[in-house]
Amino acid sequence: MIKKLTQEKGILTIVLEKSIEFFLRKECNYIGKVKINIVASSIQIIKGIIKTISIIAEEINYKGLLFDKVELVANDVKVIFNMKSKRLNFKNNFIIEFKISLSEDSLKKVLLSNNWNWIGNLISNEMLGQKKLNDINIQDAQILINTSKNRKNIKEGKKFDLKAKDGKLFLEDKIHNKSIKIPIEDKVCIKNVIIEDNLINISANSSIIF
Repeated sequence: MIKKLTQEKGILTIVLEKSIEFFLRKECNYIGKVKINIVASSIQIIKGIIKTISIIAEEINYKGLLFDKVELVANDVKVIFNMKSKRLNFKNNFIIEFKISLSEDSLKKVLLSNNWNWIGNLISNEMLGQKKLNDINIQDAQILINTSKNRKNIKEGKKFDLKAKDGKLFLEDKIHNKSIKIPIEDKVCIKNVIIEDNLINISANSSIIF
């Protein structure tokens, strides 16, 4: 099976896929399953040309940001690959198309963590006038935010829509005509957001600059 795969893809392609996986695991705090597929012949790789790189990864922890699944595609990538050292360097700027999926559990852990709770508290303050985010859930394809407990010790919360607009991500309160832009790097362009089966699925693209 391994011999057949090597013959079909070429040994350089397989080595390059392993090198990219090693790089990803080094950059992230943790990655579970990773599947990498490179569309390029050995001759193209030697010339430094990769037509397509696609990556599917699960259970990702990148600097405290948790994603249940990430699907990524990059086209027309120019590289310098040192076969001896297995080192990979990119020569050109390119665009990646990606989709990330977050579960309620991942969203909650991120927004209540020490590193990222400032985002949750910002949302709580702007949308509900409360200084601190108490809890967050996914319910009926909406985001349910709990900020505090009332006198009867019952959590009080409110539902919001998560929308993509002008390449940015917004949390919206349609009833009171309020919204807040979720802080994201400027180079990331949000294309679509769908909440289904208690998962937030965000489609986007981003420029990669070297």
